Amino acid sequence: MRAPEFWTTGAGPWPYLLAPAGWIYGATGAVERSLTRGHKAAVPIICVGNLTAGGTGKTPVALTLARWLGESGLVPGFLTRGYGGWARGPLRVDPKVHGAGLVGDEALLLAACGPTWIANQRAAAVSRLIDAGIGVIILDDGHQDPALAKDLSIIVVDGETGFGNGRCIPAGPLREPVGAGLARAHAVIVMGEDRAGVGRGVAALAADLPVFGARLVPSRGTAALRGRRVYAFAGIGRPEKFRATLLEIGADLQGFRGFPDHHAYSADEAATLLGEAAAADALAVTTAKDRVRLPAAARAEVTVVEVAAVFDDEAGFRALISGAMAPWAAPEGPDQGA
Repeated sequence: MRAPEFWTTGAGPWPYLLAPAGWIYGATGAVERSLTRGHKAAVPIICVGNLTAGGTGKTPVALTLARWLGESGLVPGFLTRGYGGWARGPLRVDPKVHGAGLVGDEALLLAACGPTWIANQRAAAVSRLIDAGIGVIILDDGHQDPALAKDLSIIVVDGETGFGNGRCIPAGPLREPVGAGLARAHAVIVMGEDRAGVGRGVAALAADLPVFGARLVPSRGTAALRGRRVYAFAGIGRPEKFRATLLEIGADLQGFRGFPDHHAYSADEAATLLGEAAAADALAVTTAKDRVRLPAAARAEVTVVEVAAVFDDEAGFRALISGAMAPWAAPEGPDQGA
C-alpha cells in the first residue's frame, strides 16, 4: 500500500481517531521485546533497520556494508524476512531459480551481491548461515525483531519525511515509539537532505547516538540516459524519489507511473507500460527492485537505474563498523577472552 498523507503531515482527523489503535500497536511490540531474550549467535550480527513503515534506503546501506566487510577479509551474508514473497524459509536465495513472488524483491537484490537467506523466523536461519561459512550476518530490517541479539543496530531514516507525524501504525508510520527505537540503536543514518530535522530530534532523545548523513547516488545506467527520452515507472516506498533522480541526471522524462511498494506487475501491466513507452518513443526505465518483479519476458525490455549509498563521513562510519567487529577479532570471540 501507499502511505497515507496524514502519516507525514498529521493533518485531518485520522491521526487522532486511530491513536488508540496506534498505542496498542506500539505497546504490543514493547511487551514482546521485553519478554524475549534474543539469541546470541556465534558470529556478529549487524542490523540495518528503521523505525517507520516504507522504504528508507536500508537495502543500499546493507549492500555497502557487505562490500566493506568483504574488503576487510570477512565473509558477510544477508538474512532477511523476504517481505513480499510467500516462502517462510529458512531458504537460501538463488536468483536463477527463485522469483520475487517466492522470496521477495529485496532478497533477490541482496542475493545478486552475496549469499542471502530468507526466513520468516530469522533466528531459525542463523545456523544455516554459519554452516555455510558466513562470518558476519547482515540483517536487512529486523530492528523490531527481538529474537536475535544484535552486535550493531543501525537505523536508516528518510531525511525528507523523518519520523512522520510521530504516531505508531495505523495512526502514523512508526513501528514503535521513536525514543524506544533509538534506545536500542548504535547509530542513525539520515538518508538524503535532512529537511525533517531528524538530527535535531535524535539529539534531543539520545544525545550520544551518532548520526551520519548519506545519500543514494545512481551507480549504473545513468550516462546512457542523459538527454534521452525515457518513460519511467516504480513501485517503491516513495516512487517520486525515483522520478526526481531521473530529472537530476538529465533524462528527458516523457511519462512516469508510480505503484505501491513491492507491487507485483502482471503481464498485462508490463505490456501496457512497455506500450506507453513505445508510443512516447521513449526508453522504458525502472529500478532494480521493480525489474525483478516484472514478468520474465519483460525484463529484457527495460533499462535499470541502480543506486548506491554514499556517506558524508565514510571514514567515521567505517570506524563504527570496525569498532563493532573488533571484539570478534580474537579467535575465542567477544565474550570469552582472558
